[in-house]
Amino acid sequence: MPAWRRPPSRPAPRLPWTTAPRAALSSPLTLVAAAVTALLSCFLGMGAVLHVSASAGSTLDYQAGTVCPDSYGPVITKPRVEPGEVRTVTEAVARHAAAHGFGTPTVSLFSGLVRGVEFGGGEGYDVRLAYRDGGTEHLSQVRGGDDAGLWLGRDLADFAGLGPGSRATNADWPPVTGVYTDLYNPAPRWWCSVQDLAVQNRLVDHIATGSVVFATDRAAFDEATRRHSALERLTITFPTAAPSTLAEAQDTRRRAEALLADVREELTAQGLGDALLSVPFARSTELAERAQATVAWSILPLAALSVGVGLVGSATVALQWYHRRHAQVRLHSARGHGPLAVGLLASAELGLAVVTGGVAGAVLARVVLPLYAPPGRFGPGAELAGAAVAAGTLLVSLALLVTVVAVRAHREFGLGLTAPRRRKGRLVLVPWELLTAGVAVLGWSRLPRYGDVAATGPVPEIDPLALLYPVAVVLTVGLVTARLAWWALRASHRMRWWSRPALQWAVRRLAHGRAPVTGVLVVAVLAVGTLAVGSSIAAGQQQALAEKSGVFVGAESRTDVENAVGRGEAPLPEPVRSTSTVVGTLGVGEAGKVLVIDPATFTTAAYVDHLPREELDRLLGLLTTPSGDTVPAIRVGDASATADTSLGKLRAVGAVEVAPMLGAQSGYLVSRTVLDAQRIGQVPQWAVLSTLSVEQVGTALREAGVVHMNPADRDTALDALPFYVVEWTFSFVALLGVVLGVAAALSLLIAVEVRRRQNMLSGALAMRMGLRPRSLWASHATELGTVALVAVTVGLVCGITVAAVSVRRFDPARWLPPSSELPAPAPFVVTVVAFGAAVVAVACWIAVRSVRTARVAELLRD
Repeated sequence: MPAWRRPPSRPAPRLPWTTAPRAALSSPLTLVAAAVTALLSCFLGMGAVLHVSASAGSTLDYQAGTVCPDSYGPVITKPRVEPGEVRTVTEAVARHAAAHGFGTPTVSLFSGLVRGVEFGGGEGYDVRLAYRDGGTEHLSQVRGGDDAGLWLGRDLADFAGLGPGSRATNADWPPVTGVYTDLYNPAPRWWCSVQDLAVQNRLVDHIATGSVVFATDRAAFDEATRRHSALERLTITFPTAAPSTLAEAQDTRRRAEALLADVREELTAQGLGDALLSVPFARSTELAERAQATVAWSILPLAALSVGVGLVGSATVALQWYHRRHAQVRLHSARGHGPLAVGLLASAELGLAVVTGGVAGAVLARVVLPLYAPPGRFGPGAELAGAAVAAGTLLVSLALLVTVVAVRAHREFGLGLTAPRRRKGRLVLVPWELLTAGVAVLGWSRLPRYGDVAATGPVPEIDPLALLYPVAVVLTVGLVTARLAWWALRASHRMRWWSRPALQWAVRRLAHGRAPVTGVLVVAVLAVGTLAVGSSIAAGQQQALAEKSGVFVGAESRTDVENAVGRGEAPLPEPVRSTSTVVGTLGVGEAGKVLVIDPATFTTAAYVDHLPREELDRLLGLLTTPSGDTVPAIRVGDASATADTSLGKLRAVGAVEVAPMLGAQSGYLVSRTVLDAQRIGQVPQWAVLSTLSVEQVGTALREAGVVHMNPADRDTALDALPFYVVEWTFSFVALLGVVLGVAAALSLLIAVEVRRRQNMLSGALAMRMGLRPRSLWASHATELGTVALVAVTVGLVCGITVAAVSVRRFDPARWLPPSSELPAPAPFVVTVVAFGAAVVAVACWIAVRSVRTARVAELLRD
């Protein structure tokens, strides 16, 4: 056939599966919904794994800050060691340390107290000889040079008039080559393992005794102690970096235990088996393991619930695709394509978006980890495990997308007329709220008892069912709200408000889509309530730790001082005078304790943030006005209105529940201005409360020659780990609330998209009949705003109420006042309302825009 008569060739028809990704661009919102749903599911899956691993790293970081750096690795201690045995022990330890991956050990040697050492003045002094590898590098030299010899403490040198060049006249010691600043409690952390011997002792008569004389090198120490029968202590430690992950800590513990086993075997064979071998940081490693297990088991049900919600969202996206592509699905079924092929068509269209969203969710969980997880490093295998969980979630999402579409196609086109008729609304008849209420009651009954005195521990044992209690309550309320909304919408056809067409039209649209409306309500109530519970309890733990430590210490720091300061015989040093107050403590038997305070400085230095300031100022003003023979006082706790004490008869002019240093125990606050010198002299104990740190207060008191002891500060007064574990656990609950909030917003937008064609047709026809754009906006705002308003209101009320009831039950130190309180909810409420209003505005804009851009002729033709 001639070419000119040959019919033009046509390209082979392309199967719709090959063009599916491009066809999916016709509905961008569906693609976004599929991607975001997968993103949220994979984000939660990987985020849960990283969250758990980071909790162990945070526990190790906290423990590393509270224990000695020398305790990170193995510690070998041998008391009453003979000088000739030191080399044998240190060489054995160094040899085995290299075999087990530890570096050069740090050797510390201390002699017993050497009494009556004379330096040429005829007066003897009690001193202690000391040596530590690298020790002089961590001392502050005030006089002398780099020559080998002995360094004296500045207190002893100034008191006895000694300095470089001085020698002991009744002992065969090297010469004094330097003077250093004495170490005082609290000593720098580098010295903490030998602090009891490296810090000098002071007598109450201000004469420096027991001064520590440091040798600059090992040879000088050996020369000074060669005639000693035994040394006080030999300590061998290792300059090991603090483990930051649980795997590092476990590896260090394993190597340390192997090292100590070899050292013990060798020393025992040589008759030196009485050395004390330990791995102090093993306890911290155990706490990190327990903290990780506690957080993991606590958030496991919540993680499963959150991933399940994400998978339900994937199923919803599949149904939305099925409704949009219903005509195409019917055509493929008529051509003989099976349900599985139709399901694969859905995955071909949305699969790329799902995979992209899942990968983005896993990456996002890793990138924003500092925003939601504990501030610790996660283990090396956590990323791999989290990626595996995210990949598994992604595969399930894709499988669910194919399965939902295939099942719907099979039911509608595969079974045909032989299919039994299914009763609609069967799931609505199931009393889901009774099941969730039962879980809530069970969780309430299993709330932890770790806040009791007898059960207080470093890591609270949180029962997963107890943690589910707040979420179960919120879910129960959400299901009840959804059921009531279902019944109300089912009966809304009786409403006749055609005088207000925008309102009537909004009600009819809600009634037509009551299934997605109730679904959005449940998810939104659960999101808002869960976020309120998680954020409130987590913030409540932070606030409780701050208040409890402040009340326990009494201020930022507390330092006991000599009685002369309390009696006014010695003023406070100038550097701390404006930021400190002096408080006296006196026991009065059954009446409790009396705090003698200075009203003028008490509120500026003591911790009173938990007390109403105006009422406290009024009560302190009443303390300065004596009434006859009685002493005005502020009673604390359940103290009686009057009490007979050695300070006189106390009469209460007011009361507070919790006071600094006293807590909630019975006691009184009295002013020193109404007490004469004789009664002030009866107060046996005085302390300085300050807003400065213990180091700053100690330095100022030491320079002023004030004897002080027993320093305490808020950072170390309480074990904060139990508070942190509860906070880390509920921070994941808050994260779940955020993710559910995004899912609820997405569900609302999907619901608008599902009804897009119906809204376009009815809205366009209504505008053709005279409906104004303002009324169209008002109708959609009424419809969507009602759903958002009900969800936000119920979620906020329920969540804040549950948090207020639960925050005290999750307090890990209920024995220590003040009790945990709910933080101010106003900022949270404003944020949630603003977010809800923004989502409603976007949904209304999408709905109105689709109506205003619709072509009625094409809609009617379709």
